[in-house]
Amino acid sequence: MAIELVAIGASWGGLQAVERVLGALPADFGAAVVIAQHRQADADLSRLERLLGAHCLLDVVEAEDKLPLVPGSVIVAPADYHLLVERGSVALSVGPPLNYSRPSIDVLFTSAADAYAEHVAGVVLTGANADGADGLARIASRGGPAIVQDPATAERREMPDAALTATPGAKVMALEQIAALLIELVGVLEYGAPEA
Repeated sequence: MAIELVAIGASWGGLQAVERVLGALPADFGAAVVIAQHRQADADLSRLERLLGAHCLLDVVEAEDKLPLVPGSVIVAPADYHLLVERGSVALSVGPPLNYSRPSIDVLFTSAADAYAEHVAGVVLTGANADGADGLARIASRGGPAIVQDPATAERREMPDAALTATPGAKVMALEQIAALLIELVGVLEYGAPEA
């Protein structure tokens, strides 16, 4: 089961948690990463991009409609837009907020599960509401790995707790362990054998 996409959802305290996960991934990480991070509608995404980009070896970009999903890249949902996954690319939506959130983690995860089935891994990190719980259950129901930050290590545990209620079989891990598992699930890009 090759994982081609990693979908990450975070809310309260999520920036630091996302930084720690992304910061432990290698530059040749073999999957694309999509992120829905709750923040204010007028939040400066370029600041978020810069902060994440400064802490990881992957390319971090703001989502644009029809932007291709490329292994080794990180696509972040813009403030006040839902980020949806299509096969091979992403789309943006200004549909109504879900769980009081736009971007909604549930919207991202559900679309990722529908597009990639068992080839997407879902990761729920710290947060103060239940967004992401239904979406993670959808990923698990399609055969994809479900990963939840250990609620005891989260800045706010409501979101990890809700995710575990919805997906009791999810792997529960500290942040340091999540990146290692993702590398194990995904692997790294192969650039061909060196010439003799």
